[in-house]
Amino acid sequence: MAEAVLIDFFGLQFNSQKNSHQALLKTLDAVRFHHAAKAKFLCIMCYNNISCERDDAPNNCELEGSNGLSTLLREFETVSNPSMAASLYTIKQKIDEKNLSSIKVIVSMHRKTLLKAFIDQLFTSVYNFEFEDLQVTSRGGLLKQSTEVSMITAQEVEAIQNEIQTYLRSLPALKGELTIITSPLISDIFLHGFTTRTGGISYIPTLSSFNLFSSSKRRDPKVVVQENLRRLGNAAGFNVEKFYRIKTDHANDVWIMGRKEPESYDGITTNQRGVTIAALGADCMPIVFADPVKKACGVAHSGWKGTLLGVAMATVNAMVTEYGCSLEDIIVVLGPSVGPCCFTLPRESAKEFHNLDPECVRLFDSPDPYVDIRKATRILLERGGILPQNIQDLNQDLNLCTSCHPDKFFSHVRDGLNFGTQIGFISIRE
Repeated sequence: MAEAVLIDFFGLQFNSQKNSHQALLKTLDAVRFHHAAKAKFLCIMCYNNISCERDDAPNNCELEGSNGLSTLLREFETVSNPSMAASLYTIKQKIDEKNLSSIKVIVSMHRKTLLKAFIDQLFTSVYNFEFEDLQVTSRGGLLKQSTEVSMITAQEVEAIQNEIQTYLRSLPALKGELTIITSPLISDIFLHGFTTRTGGISYIPTLSSFNLFSSSKRRDPKVVVQENLRRLGNAAGFNVEKFYRIKTDHANDVWIMGRKEPESYDGITTNQRGVTIAALGADCMPIVFADPVKKACGVAHSGWKGTLLGVAMATVNAMVTEYGCSLEDIIVVLGPSVGPCCFTLPRESAKEFHNLDPECVRLFDSPDPYVDIRKATRILLERGGILPQNIQDLNQDLNLCTSCHPDKFFSHVRDGLNFGTQIGFISIRE
C-alpha cells in the first residue's frame, strides 16, 4: 500500500459547470476511499486552478463551493504552481519530511511519460513509484485534456532539465554562507579547499545543506548535488565541467589522469591545468597533495582501511613516478575527518594501528578501542619521506572532528546511513 498518493491535475483544465464538478468529486472521493486509511500523505498537484485557499483564489470559489468539493479538498494537500519543477520539488520536500518512500502517482495516460521524466531527475532509487491512470471525464468534454504527451524527445528532456536547473538555482542557500577551508602551505598556483556543510540547497537534515555526493541509497538527487557543486565552482573559481571525484573503494589504487580510468580508485593525480580533482569525506579523510615545483597535484580518500593500505603514500609515489616530483617538495594537507575522540574499531582491527604505533590507539585493551587515523596517516607519510613541516593537519590546527561538529561537517558515525558528504579539492590554475 502506498504511503503517499499524488494526483496530477496539472494537465487538466476545469470549468465551473456542474458535470465537471461531479466528475472531479467522484475522482477525489474514489482516491480517498481507497487510500485515505493507510496513506500518510494525499496530495493534489495542479496548475493554479484548484485550491483550498479561498482568500487568494477567488476564481476557484465557484468550483470549490459546489457538490461538497470544498469539504473533500480539505482532506488533500494542494500544491499549485505554474512550474512542474517547483511543484514536484515542493511535494518531494513534504514526502521527505514524513520520511515516506512508497508513492502512488495517479496521472492521465497522456502525461505519464512527461511526469516520469521529471521524477527521474528529482528522485532517487530510495523512492518506489507506482503509476495509475487518471480517468476524469464528463459528457460534453467539460474536463479538457492539455496537449497529449506520449513520447519524450531529446529536446524535451533537455527542456525539463533546464526547467529544473533554473528552479534549483533560484533557491536560497541553507544553514549559512558557503565556507571553504584553505591551507597556507599550498601555493597560489593551485586552487584548493575543503568544504563544510553550509551554503547549499540540500534540505534533508542529515544531508543539509552542502551535500556533494548522490547515490541510489540517499534522498538527494544528482541535480541537487550538481547545483551545490555549481555554487562551489563559482565561489572557488573552477570549471565544474572539468571536475572529477574519486570513485571510492576504500583501498589504495590511484588513477593517473590521462590514463584509462579504473572502475574504482581512492587517489587521483594530475599535472593538467584547469582540471579539478576531489576526494570525498564524511569521517573518512580527504587529503590534498601539491607540488609547486613540478606543478602537479593529487587527492586521496583515506578511511581506516585505506590508511592501513597506505593510500596516502600510494598517491605520493604516483606523483614521484609520473611527474618527477621530489618528496621534499610535496605538500600534504589532511582534511577534516573523524577524530580519535569518536572513532572506534573492533580490537582485532585496531590492533593493526597499534602495531603501526601504539599512540594511534586509545584504550587498546577494551573491546572497541579508539583509533586515530590522522596520526597513522602522518606517521606513514613521514616514514615515506614527506617532510614533517610539509604536512598540515586541519583537525589538529582547527580542532575539527567531523563527528563532534554537526554545525560544520557531515558524519557517517554520527548521522547513520543517509549521511552527507564534504570534499577536498585541488586544481592547477590555467
